[in-house]
Amino acid sequence: MRLRPLVMASAVTAALVVTPASAAPAGRVLGYVANNGGGVSVIDTATNAVSETISDGDGSTPYMAAVAFDGTRGYVTNTVQNTLTIIDTPTNTVDKSVPVGSHPAGVAVAPGGGFVYVTNYGDGTVSVVDTATLTVTATINVGPNADGVVVTKDGKAVYVTHDVPGPSSVSVIDTTANAVVTTIPVGSASTAIAASADGTRMYVVNKGSDSVSAIDVATRTVVGTAAVGFTPHGIALLPNGTRAYVTNSEFDSVSVVDLAAMVETQKIFVGDRPIGVALTPDGASAYVTNYNSNTVSVIDTASNTVSGSIAVGQRPVGIAINFVPPAASKLVAGSAQLQVRLLGFTVRSLDATLTEKHTGAPVAGQQIVFRTVKGNPLCTATTNSSGKATCDANVSLLVGLSTLLQGFTASYAGNNEHGGAAAHGIITLL
Repeated sequence: MRLRPLVMASAVTAALVVTPASAAPAGRVLGYVANNGGGVSVIDTATNAVSETISDGDGSTPYMAAVAFDGTRGYVTNTVQNTLTIIDTPTNTVDKSVPVGSHPAGVAVAPGGGFVYVTNYGDGTVSVVDTATLTVTATINVGPNADGVVVTKDGKAVYVTHDVPGPSSVSVIDTTANAVVTTIPVGSASTAIAASADGTRMYVVNKGSDSVSAIDVATRTVVGTAAVGFTPHGIALLPNGTRAYVTNSEFDSVSVVDLAAMVETQKIFVGDRPIGVALTPDGASAYVTNYNSNTVSVIDTASNTVSGSIAVGQRPVGIAINFVPPAASKLVAGSAQLQVRLLGFTVRSLDATLTEKHTGAPVAGQQIVFRTVKGNPLCTATTNSSGKATCDANVSLLVGLSTLLQGFTASYAGNNEHGGAAAHGIITLL
């Protein structure tokens, strides 16, 4: 596990990367676990291990996590600090903490990523955060104990649950007016809410009623109810819309719900007090946060069995999973010296330095290939702890003095974590 300090910045800067034609970095599917005891655990779903832990001194009590549609930003609510932490996910560093309302809980990203909606449990409002400026542009009164939140597929409405005892409701916000236009009665103490991939249904977890309500988005009415386990809390849907996975926090299990029939078909036992649940983009695995076990259970959705358990931070609550592209890289080439020998040339001190564009941090242990501008191979070297690669090259006379004096090309192919890059360097005669 790698503990990485968070880098604070005023805004995320877009970065272009020059990628050699031969490079095809695929990126990673990462899970972000908000640990109420502090820090965000980053799970690499390829290995089912925590690859690093993001810590933020200004946000020590994370609650819920969300990831933007393209995977390049993560958003985490901090319930005590009353802030929203923004994470640059390719580098897993923090860009900013944005003040929101009292005791923020849920967070949802609009389609296209232009706005983020944060429910403020303590003051019954929703903060609208503009992701271009990273500022709150509107505060919407919705009612007490605002908790779960989701944006419709067309981005025209936001649905907000209310964790209140007795009969509860879902508030519907018109995103053009930024005002509540209707409320929909559901079960008791509604918490999490999830939208179907086709945008036609919303599914609401009713903690006090031990049930899930299905809402038709077109009519804004409840069209079905499924009984689940004791004190349900979180919900996630398969991409194909056939099943929901619902955590039962007081029954240490996950209910599998057939969404066509709105009936529970199975219970899967996980860790102690499961809260949040998220699925991989392909729907092959569900990841469940276990608040009292300090673990995440991994469920194989083909067999509906637990396939593994991952130790994370203290009191994990929210979880979000998304494809995260490689971080943009920057390669800077230096200058080398050319020495003429009897039967050829020696190019001394070819060098290039590889860093992350977003943070400026050095990228160590990566292979840099040096060539002439015409593609003749010179040498290959690995970046050190400062991100610098250096090597000497013996070159045939056939390459030609004029070619060498045009300089050299340094290139980095890239990998799943860092994108490829290329740069031009200078060669001078000794």
